[in-house]
Amino acid sequence: MAKTVFDVLEEKLVDQQRSIEEFLHSGGPKDFAEYREACGAIRGLATARRELNDLVRHQREQNDD
Repeated sequence: MAKTVFDVLEEKLVDQQRSIEEFLHSGGPKDFAEYREACGAIRGLATARRELNDLVRHQREQNDD
């Protein structure tokens, strides 16, 4: 099956989230402010992924009707 724009976007969001998680796991943040910023970015990416998945699910339901 061909990738949709949703699949490509999901992959990019996952890649960004993993990159930030690796940064945190490696002890990358220099201070608490940088740590908080990274955690906020992960939270935002996770929210974007949930919204994207909801949109895909809604579109599939519409197509099934």
